[in-house]
Amino acid sequence: MSMIRTCLLAASLTLTGGTPGVYAGDNSAALAAAVAARSDEQKARDAARHPVQTLEFFQVEPGMTVAEGLPGGGWYTRILADYLGADGTLYGVNYADRMWPLIRPGDQEWTAQRAAATANFPAEVATYTDNGISAQGFTFESVPPEVVGMVDRVLLIRALHNLNRFEDQAQTLSSALASVRSMLKDDGLVGVVQHRAPGTASAEWANGSRGYLNEAAVIVMFEEAGFELVAESEINANPRDQPAGDDTVWRLPPSLRGNEDNPGKQAEMAAIGESDRMTLLFRKAP
Repeated sequence: MSMIRTCLLAASLTLTGGTPGVYAGDNSAALAAAVAARSDEQKARDAARHPVQTLEFFQVEPGMTVAEGLPGGGWYTRILADYLGADGTLYGVNYADRMWPLIRPGDQEWTAQRAAATANFPAEVATYTDNGISAQGFTFESVPPEVVGMVDRVLLIRALHNLNRFEDQAQTLSSALASVRSMLKDDGLVGVVQHRAPGTASAEWANGSRGYLNEAAVIVMFEEAGFELVAESEINANPRDQPAGDDTVWRLPPSLRGNEDNPGKQAEMAAIGESDRMTLLFRKAP
């Protein structure tokens, strides 16, 4: 599907969050200001992550209620907290506490830190902005009753691979997507950015353990969970990223993992840049 086609599909949606009848593109100055207000260190990754184009594609507007899946170090949280403003609400939605030991078995200190970050989300947001935005943290398996049916946008940015990785073992993906659907308003949207496996990659290779997922498989995941694909975009594509064999997404910037003692290999990975990523927009199926 072409870039023009996807943008037209996205623009055809009727929105109710924020200012009625105003699309994200009409708030481009406010979004650009929120992006520009960050540190040079944060902005250094904009060329690979395209935050303005991505959030406009997801039709995020000031005043909306947005749930950010796996906020992590807060790269997108900083932008969202500033951009949504005092009339907005931002939820930080982490993996269920039971998932952290699956990712790092035996690392109790790290597991405790990740679990604590969920409750600390409002305090973290307060370090990014003093605009009075409402913020709350919870997990995919502890969605508060008052949040159900109240969210305009759920953003799952590089958050799906571990959910899929442990689905057979612990039903982590199906549980999370059910929670996502429950949070959304009837006309709410889900924006996905995810490391994309080559089209020839097997389901076993692209199960999430390497960070990559098959785009077609992601679309099926959402359809089976009660969503419809609205649009797709190549905003975050990087054709230089062609993983194979034992490659993982963490070999690339910013991690450059596995090549700490090989400057030549690190330079090679830096030349590739950040991963090739799918960018998808879904809505709740009737």
